[in-house]
Amino acid sequence: MSELDDFRVEVRAWCTEHVARDWRESQSGADEQEFVRFQKAWFAELHSAGFAVPHWPAEWGGGLPVERQVVLYQELAAHDAPRLVLAFVGIHHAASTLLVAGTEEQRRRHLPAILEGEIWVQGFSEPEAGSDLASLRTTARRVGDEFVVNGQKLWASGGMHADWCLLLARTDPEAPKRQGISYFLLDMTTPGVVVRPIRNAIGDSHFCEIFLDDVRIPAANLIGAENAGWQVAQETLGAERGMTMLELAERLANAGFRRLLRSAPVDDPVVADRLAAFETEITGLRGLCRRLVEHGPRGPADASIVKLYYSELLQRLTDFAVEITGPEAHTVLTKPMSSGWESGSWVLDFVGSWEWTIPGGASEIQRSIIAERGLGLPREPSVV
Repeated sequence: MSELDDFRVEVRAWCTEHVARDWRESQSGADEQEFVRFQKAWFAELHSAGFAVPHWPAEWGGGLPVERQVVLYQELAAHDAPRLVLAFVGIHHAASTLLVAGTEEQRRRHLPAILEGEIWVQGFSEPEAGSDLASLRTTARRVGDEFVVNGQKLWASGGMHADWCLLLARTDPEAPKRQGISYFLLDMTTPGVVVRPIRNAIGDSHFCEIFLDDVRIPAANLIGAENAGWQVAQETLGAERGMTMLELAERLANAGFRRLLRSAPVDDPVVADRLAAFETEITGLRGLCRRLVEHGPRGPADASIVKLYYSELLQRLTDFAVEITGPEAHTVLTKPMSSGWESGSWVLDFVGSWEWTIPGGASEIQRSIIAERGLGLPREPSVV
């Protein structure tokens, strides 16, 4: 066997021993305290095996070659392992931002803390600055060695549990909107920070509002140069592509599609035909994601293609699952809190799938990027 085959055997053996078979039952209907405890324990278990942050540099606890990362996520998905929900922003968004634009002091303060369970939230979107993020209105006024921040953030997933926040605020109101934004690290225990959960359509409250009232952030917590936060934010948003999309694609193929096959009336030729079409699409998605992580983007719209493809495939697949599983699907009104977007609670999965067509760049925005940057079509005319 090759070294990669040996590694796959190692990961399979580890998953067989460490992925609890009853975790879905224990996480169905779990309260927030139990959810946090479970997530931190699972993260610690992955970390002890060297599987929590394989994409980080070796000096910070990662260093797994890309081909091994692919195998790791394939096997975690195949063994229906819980998702790292709470740690996601920290190990991807915060880490990539710190590694690319943070100071050595910032990296030494936060990267080890993330590995110890420090939780992060992303404070980007606002009530009138979602897809058009550059329209944000939260302000940061410099006063000596501090910035005084006022404003509101919206759709901050996991904000009620977060220790730190990746925060964008406008530091130069006179500059063009993409040139007057700065990027901060915000301690969520700072006076003036108020977090309010928002209950969504399926009854969850992982979305939050963050209110900032004269919040003082040390200038040492600035990431990158003052007024250059937009460029840094692109590194953060880039963490939502690549390996994270590969993980989601593998989970859609394993936890999602395989679970659907077990309950679908496959003897119905119409259903069988639709299932075959979905399997083909999922295979294509997995191939796209693997090519993206192994060879990097070949064009400026590659990441948008993958994000759009996954979002809308997830939505159509869960919609079809609701259709073919019948009225009983509507009686399942809980889902495991540490599962993915394809938990098998199909009605809740379908309602939740609409989230994926909005955050990280709405589907309409992704189509514009594909058209303009990928295909070279003219920009849409501005609406006055």
